[in-house]
Amino acid sequence: MNLAPQTTDRLSQTLSRVFGYSQFRPHQREIIEQVIAGESAFVLMPTGGGKSLCYQLPTLIRPGLGIVISPLISLMKDQVDALKANGVSAAYYNSSLDADTARRTLAQLHNGELDLLYVAPERLMRPDFIERLQDVDIALIAIDEAHCVSQWGHDFRPEYAQLGRLAGLFPTIPRIALTATADPQTRKDIRRVLGLEQAPCHITGFDRPNIRYAVLEKHNPFNQLRQFLNNHENEAGIIYALSRKRVERLTAQLYEKGVRAAAYHAGLSSEQRNWVQEQFLRDEIDIVVATVAFGMGIDKPNVRFVVHYDLPKNIESYYQETGRAGRDGLPAEALLLFGSQDIVLVRQLVESGDNPDRVRIEIHKLNTMIALAESVTCRRQVLLNYFGEQIEGGCGNCDLCLDPPETFDATEDARKALSCIYRVGQAFGIKHVIDVLRGADNERTRRLGHNQLSTYAIGADKTEVEWSSLIRQLIHHGYLLQDIEHYSVLRLTPESRPVLRGEKTLQLALPRIKEKVQRKAKAPKGAAEIGPYDEELFERLRTLRKSLADEANVPPYVVFGDNSLLLMARDKPTEVDEFLAISGVGQAKLERYGDEFMNAIALHEAKTASRS
Repeated sequence: MNLAPQTTDRLSQTLSRVFGYSQFRPHQREIIEQVIAGESAFVLMPTGGGKSLCYQLPTLIRPGLGIVISPLISLMKDQVDALKANGVSAAYYNSSLDADTARRTLAQLHNGELDLLYVAPERLMRPDFIERLQDVDIALIAIDEAHCVSQWGHDFRPEYAQLGRLAGLFPTIPRIALTATADPQTRKDIRRVLGLEQAPCHITGFDRPNIRYAVLEKHNPFNQLRQFLNNHENEAGIIYALSRKRVERLTAQLYEKGVRAAAYHAGLSSEQRNWVQEQFLRDEIDIVVATVAFGMGIDKPNVRFVVHYDLPKNIESYYQETGRAGRDGLPAEALLLFGSQDIVLVRQLVESGDNPDRVRIEIHKLNTMIALAESVTCRRQVLLNYFGEQIEGGCGNCDLCLDPPETFDATEDARKALSCIYRVGQAFGIKHVIDVLRGADNERTRRLGHNQLSTYAIGADKTEVEWSSLIRQLIHHGYLLQDIEHYSVLRLTPESRPVLRGEKTLQLALPRIKEKVQRKAKAPKGAAEIGPYDEELFERLRTLRKSLADEANVPPYVVFGDNSLLLMARDKPTEVDEFLAISGVGQAKLERYGDEFMNAIALHEAKTASRS
């Protein structure tokens, strides 16, 4: 992709002047240049990886208006606030607007006064709104949270499926679909529904190396939660629980212990939910205890931890929810408290659905979530494998890497399992394969003739738990895959052949029921390498940021993120050029906040010098 030199220059200038960044993150520039050139694209990028810039920046380069389709009002508001703070003309058009504001927004739309407009899918696809857009010069159409399009996605929304019509309604306008959570089947479905099969597909990876993952077996869960929170005093975090009742009880218990916590669930009024969200964004409360109703699209970058007090229904939800921690690239933690009763409760919820195909998909996804919780393989390895991404060895930043389980030579057992899967025609799921391996004498095994196979009963010396653990590990390591489209049957991958032929040995982990005491965590891979900084100055700058944010009626991170403040506390810029060199400082923020922050830094330096 070769853009004109003047366009390339303008691209770099806009990145620095508007957004305050000196360089692109991986894949961003390639995606942005393609969209600027008029091409459509599909983008899969982890939370905090810079998806928004992939459509915001091209909109500022291409002539016309950028339309961003977003599923939640809160997501629209956060992004519009952040864009306005950077000097970008942005607005949202949704049901939260009063009549006068809605009319003014439409007037801005028709007068060409907006760079970006955020809109919900159902409002966008209304015939009267589509007709309005016929008279508007459109730069691009961005479909955010694109996994909502797919029936295989964890958050399927029927109104999103209408967006497939955009290709015919606006055939010359580039469309960019973006998501952070989509397994291979969901990715395929998104591209099919949106007519993006021929568009470039950018998959930047799912890994969030700054997040430390841990799972604890539930014993006394509230005490376990309290012990965890003792290491996160005065830090922002989210605790997810399964029911509204549990959310309310946990919030009350934490409040009694002096924790600044508030509840958030769909049973509360919209006014109360909005109040909790605003208080959290503005650092007035530290912890939100919530059902899954909270968090989608929340841009608060300094969330330091996410706790799942109950088992999530699927890995996509778990990944998306844990991804709300550490969006600024600094170290963060994700803790899952897991008990056998969770499985029963969540399975009952899933099976109560009235769509058999949907229930089948969700049961498969629940089983993979259980496998992650019960895993004795590196958590990150299991998580990434689910999304079709492999890493070699452990991550060094999860509970199982920090406290590895005992291993054994599993070569012969793995060959037995792989051979059995091959003998049954790669057409059955885990339970039936284990039945054949253990020599189960049941009607199904006899009817299928699988009691006559050479692999029948060759694993009778092992328990069902042992075989289940081994097969799950073979899946996590990429030797097997579960075909979700065909009832989760097990299929061999090319990587299994050297094992079957005896050309490769395998060391796998023994099942571990009880967790051990965790070792002290190592410094996480990939965490922002900021180095030593002045902690007293950092706290002064945080206080100044909070004051300016309250005055402007915006969340503190809209002024500057923690990462920018840490760099200021390290580099102590007092001149314009030095301040502009801080990541996250653009021209608009320099003009709006530069003097006050540089003065605060200079005053701190003078006081420090007078004390020495």
